[in-house]
Amino acid sequence: MSTDVTYTCVLDADRGTVEFLSRLLACHRHALGTRAGPRALGPFKQAVPILRWFLEATRPAPLATDDAIGKSTVYTSLHEGIDVLAARAPDPEQALDRDQQAGAGHLNLDGTVVRTGRVATPGPNRAGLWCSGKHKHHGGNIQVLSAPDGWPLWTCGVRPGREHDTTCARAEADLLPALDKAAAENDRPTLTDLGYVNLSPALRHPIKKPAGQELTDEHKAYNQLLRGVHGAAERAHSLLKTAFKALRRVSLDPWRIGAITRAALVLLQFEHGRTT
Repeated sequence: MSTDVTYTCVLDADRGTVEFLSRLLACHRHALGTRAGPRALGPFKQAVPILRWFLEATRPAPLATDDAIGKSTVYTSLHEGIDVLAARAPDPEQALDRDQQAGAGHLNLDGTVVRTGRVATPGPNRAGLWCSGKHKHHGGNIQVLSAPDGWPLWTCGVRPGREHDTTCARAEADLLPALDKAAAENDRPTLTDLGYVNLSPALRHPIKKPAGQELTDEHKAYNQLLRGVHGAAERAHSLLKTAFKALRRVSLDPWRIGAITRAALVLLQFEHGRTT
C-alpha cells in the first residue's frame, strides 16, 4: 500500500498567462526544428512548472515528481522558459519610447540586490565577488528603470552584489545614452539617489552635503521633494519581488539573475496588461 499523499492545488496566475508562455515555447520549438513527440512535456504542460517556479519558488525536485520527469529535465525546461521570456523584454530605448507615449514627465532609476545563496566566487575581499557590503548578504545587483508611479519599465543584466550602482549603470552600454536622449529631446529627467552622483547630466539626484558644511534651507527642501518623488522607485522592486517569490532568493547560477528578472518583468507586464 502506498504511503504517498497527493493533493490538488491551483496556480496563482491567469490561464491567459500560461497560454502566453506556452505559445512562446511552441514558437521556440518550431524555430529549433523540434520534432513532435520527443519532449517529455508539451508546451502547455511545460509552462505550468515554469510559472510555479517563478510565482511560488517551487523547488525542482517536487516539480520533477509532479510531472514524472527527471530533475535534470526540469532544469533544462526552466532555463528554456527563462530565455524565451527574457528575449521579449524591452531594451532601454524601447521602454523609454513606450513611456514617452504615455506622457510621463520623468523616470526613476534605482538598484536592488536579488539575494542568492552563499557564492564562493573569489573577490577582492574574503566575502567574495557576490557579497553586498551594504546589504550584508550575497546577491546580484539589478538596475530598474520605472515610471513615475513606480511601475517597472526595464531591468538590466546582473552585476555582482559588491559593485556600486554607478558601476552597474555604466555596464549597460545602452542605458545612459537613452536617458541622455530622453532628457535632451523630451525634457524627461531621471530621478536617482546619491548613488548616481555625477554619472550623467540627465540624472537628478539629491544635493550632497559639503564636507564640514551644512546644506541651505533651499537645498534641504529640494532634497526632500526629490526623495519624496523618487521614493516610488521602491515600488518597482516590491512589485517584482512580491509577485515572484523566485526573486526573493535565487538558487540558480547568479549570472542568470539578469535573465530571470527580465523574464519576470515580461510576465508582470503581460499579467497586468501594462508596459508603461
